[in-house]
Amino acid sequence: MTEKGKLYLIPSPLGENDPKEVIPVPVLESLTGFRTFVVEEIRTARRYLSKAGLKGRIGELEFHELNEHTDQSTIEGYLKLFDDGNDVALISEAGLPAVADPGAQLVSLAHRHGIEVVPAVGPSSLMLALMASGLNGQSFAFCGYIPAKTDERRSKLKTLEKVSSQLRQTQIIIETPYRNDSLFADMTSICSPSTKICVAANITMPDAFIKTKTAGEWKKQIPVIGKRPCVFLILA
Repeated sequence: MTEKGKLYLIPSPLGENDPKEVIPVPVLESLTGFRTFVVEEIRTARRYLSKAGLKGRIGELEFHELNEHTDQSTIEGYLKLFDDGNDVALISEAGLPAVADPGAQLVSLAHRHGIEVVPAVGPSSLMLALMASGLNGQSFAFCGYIPAKTDERRSKLKTLEKVSSQLRQTQIIIETPYRNDSLFADMTSICSPSTKICVAANITMPDAFIKTKTAGEWKKQIPVIGKRPCVFLILA
């Protein structure tokens, strides 16, 4: 049985920032030690690594995709990448890999086969949004994506608001960018006027928008969020 390498979880910027602005220097410096990368999207990963200082080495690197379209047999095949002590870096499209991200499947595979998993420090849109929201940071729940169909989405929002009220717990939601405005419209119409809603869009970017108001206050002036990456938080 050959020695297995380690799986390193490498964060990436949340937007088009210079990586040096948001990723710790030791993490960026560690990138030069990898030859094999498992990434959500190869083009994005190449661009990130070029900005991070590996521009001259991109052609020497080995890339493998892992996204929502990757089948289980392909993921299982990535186990071979760790042979002979070869370390592998996992990179998400944005932020922390394996959090609301298909890369979690590779992390699970690594644990099942005794491969050491090493997380690195970097930006998390979820934690940054919670930090900046002023909502309950002691008790919170990440709910991920909620249903896209209007009736199901509204029902889910009512449930999340009820849970938030009962537990005094912040509920954290993300959405596909093109549905941001429809989700926010439902939030302001479904939630009680006193329920607090935080909108955190384009976090870490120059045009970041982070505001917390009650549903009643938001109704008086609803912003156009557009297709910016956004985190929504609710506290009833």
